Amino acid sequence: HCKTLKRDVKALNEIKASLGWRVVYAWVGDDPCGDGDLPAWSGVTCSTVGDYRVVTELEVYAVSIVGPFPTAVTSLLDLTRLDLHNNKLTGPIPPQIGRLKRLKILNLRWNKLQDAIPPEIGELKSLTHLYLSFNNFKGEIPKELANLPNLRYLYLHENRLTGRIPPELGTLQNLRHLDAGNNHLVGTIRELIRIEGCFPALRNLYLNNNYFTGGIPAQLANLTSLEILYLSYNKMSGVIPSSIAHIPKLTYLYLDHNQFSGRI
Repeated sequence: HCKTLKRDVKALNEIKASLGWRVVYAWVGDDPCGDGDLPAWSGVTCSTVGDYRVVTELEVYAVSIVGPFPTAVTSLLDLTRLDLHNNKLTGPIPPQIGRLKRLKILNLRWNKLQDAIPPEIGELKSLTHLYLSFNNFKGEIPKELANLPNLRYLYLHENRLTGRIPPELGTLQNLRHLDAGNNHLVGTIRELIRIEGCFPALRNLYLNNNYFTGGIPAQLANLTSLEILYLSYNKMSGVIPSSIAHIPKLTYLYLDHNQFSGRI
């Protein structure tokens, strides 16, 4: 019968107080990991480390939580999964998010979060899945996301992001899925893939509904893992290079609503 680490008990009770009645009915007792006859709080997963229990997963989604991002979450230093998607959280993600060094999955999509994406997310070296879609984030995509060596899935679509996609993201050896559609992004594909050997594992690239210009460079064929390429609704022009036909696994190719010309 291990005790739950006081740091985690304090943090979860702070979160409980800030989230209000929507979770209170499912969060009974003082110990989030369960106490005696009481089960662990709904959406809270704990693990035993030595003589203590720590909170390793927090999943509170689709319960219409209203208000700012609960900063006390950033005290749960053993979290590997944080899922607060499909709520009504507002305001920025606090920079303290960078403290969660063990986090593998961060899912905040379908909220009303705003301001810039904090560069401190680039400190989460264990992160494999980052879901920030369907919010109101603005400003540029932080180039610090290129510091996440294990990142596989990056979802940024349906925000208000501006500027260029940092080409440094191409150095991510494990990145399989990059979705930056439905934003206000600018730039060219040539700039994005200018780093030699970039995006070696990328399967899905969604850049639709932005303001990309320029043409499709022949070097795009170097992305040999590409399966889905979605460039619709941009301001791209020029001819479609024949080298695209040599991307071995390409299954879906969307080029509509641009200004391409010449022979197909």
